[in-house]
Amino acid sequence: MPEEQQVIDKPESREIIAPGYTFGTVTDQIATVVLTKKTPLFWFGGFGVGLALLFGFLLAVAVLFARGVGIWGLRTPVMWGFAITNFVWWIGIGHAGTLISAILLLLNQAWRNSINRFAEAMTLFAVACAGMFPVLHLGRPWLAYWLFPYPNTMGVQPNFRSPLVWDVFAVSTYATVSLMFWYVGLMPDLATLRDRTNNRAARFIYGIMAMGWRGSARHWSVYETASLLLAGIATPLVLSVHTVVSFDFTIAIVPGWHSTFFPPYFVAGAIYSGFAMVLALAIPLRSVYGLQGLITDRHLDNSAKVMLATGLIVGYAYILEAFSAWYGGNVYEQSIFWNRMTGPYRYFYWSLVFCNIVAPNVLWFKRVRGTPALLFISSMVVLVGMWLERFVIIVSSLAQDFLPSSWSVFQATRWDWLTYFGTIGLFLFLFFLFIRLLPMISIFEVRTLLPQAKIEEEVQG
Repeated sequence: MPEEQQVIDKPESREIIAPGYTFGTVTDQIATVVLTKKTPLFWFGGFGVGLALLFGFLLAVAVLFARGVGIWGLRTPVMWGFAITNFVWWIGIGHAGTLISAILLLLNQAWRNSINRFAEAMTLFAVACAGMFPVLHLGRPWLAYWLFPYPNTMGVQPNFRSPLVWDVFAVSTYATVSLMFWYVGLMPDLATLRDRTNNRAARFIYGIMAMGWRGSARHWSVYETASLLLAGIATPLVLSVHTVVSFDFTIAIVPGWHSTFFPPYFVAGAIYSGFAMVLALAIPLRSVYGLQGLITDRHLDNSAKVMLATGLIVGYAYILEAFSAWYGGNVYEQSIFWNRMTGPYRYFYWSLVFCNIVAPNVLWFKRVRGTPALLFISSMVVLVGMWLERFVIIVSSLAQDFLPSSWSVFQATRWDWLTYFGTIGLFLFLFFLFIRLLPMISIFEVRTLLPQAKIEEEVQG
């Protein structure tokens, strides 16, 4: 559609959906990505990288099962290393999808409609990556079911006062609700793909997945009710899940962890890294698949503003954390923060300060927010900084405990790095499969934003 593309590519276009779109062109542009036989080289490159890293992850897990967690850099007193760092990082990345889907839906924010679908998929894949690390960290992962309160002959039940058990319930609930929300939203579009495909096998599969959707008034009524109910359930999960994850640290007496502001600090950091990942995915996708008219500059600008706001909260938390250690007069807390800034982890600490506080301040400038390449770089910097933040919080606090004779410096092994990058490969593998097999943008929700839909709604009213 060359005429529409001329309008779409104008920098001054700040609409939610670019002018020139109709019901048919929206459906064609989104459905063609899935139903066409022409797949861009970008997809093959991304899928290939993800598959290669996934094979590395499988190798690392096989060696872990054979030799135990000793292949990692875990040594007394640092018994939490990359595994828990990556767990918290991946859980945080998954927060943006639920926030976009649930909270922005309840707030009636129309700009969410073009980015909610792949953000929800991002949430599911990130939670899948996160959920593996606590299991692998157990040492005997085949006994992970002991964490659940199932009837057993030994009469040994999980300790429900442990935040590690709370994680099981919080993350599993989060994953279940997110999956339901994502799938319910997919059903109308699955029916569209079912009706448009010429492949019999694809028509059968999409038909099964659409669960008999015909677009009747009753179907839409039930759909809207279910969406609102799931949004209402998912909204508190955005706050509760990472709050529970922060309890892993804040209820401990370890210096650097025992703090009451960790829950809001972790929630803000999760949304911060989550929107960074949304931008990191949205910018290449809109460029490669020509979706600038559906994922417009306004979407990128709003996402960057949310990232800037949560980044300021994270920066405030850093200042408050250091101030509390100084003003509280606790020598152990003061020692931890001095060690972070000047000790063996100082390079990690100052790097995270730069990535999470200094660098994102460029988002104050409208020109930066309106330049996709600069936004992409900023989002990648934030993702690196948020991983460094989790690493510094976990490792530096454990490395210097109350007993100086046990102090040590954590050294990551090649298996630590291979496991971490392997989960990035799993994420890319699943995400590229998703954008090839399912519509990455919600067709019917985008169509509700068109002037044609508003006119029809007024006529029906």
